[in-house]
Amino acid sequence: MLITSMEQASREEPPAPHSEPMQKQLDQPSGDTSESRQSLQGWLNRFMRIKMTDGRILVGAFVCTDRDRNIILGSCDEYVNTPASNDKEEPRVLGLAMVPGQHILSIEIDDFER
Repeated sequence: MLITSMEQASREEPPAPHSEPMQKQLDQPSGDTSESRQSLQGWLNRFMRIKMTDGRILVGAFVCTDRDRNIILGSCDEYVNTPASNDKEEPRVLGLAMVPGQHILSIEIDDFER
């Protein structure tokens, strides 16, 4: 009886969903971490000040980002920039916030002690 490679492949059992080699890959960081990735990892849980296109300023702890430049901030406060007011502004508490990358003008590490 002749068995083609397709028939043979269909008879083989699929690998376990969480096989050990795959789990090792997930648990171990890659050895060639890029400089950009190292910078991002250094910013984790540090407070950032993000200026947005609509004039708002968000201050919060950097949690993560994605390929579309969206940023997640934890413990985030929002400040609305009002040029007519010289009074110290009370922030609006947002908590966990997703900032769309397309609306970000600038990002600064906020070293101000909280």
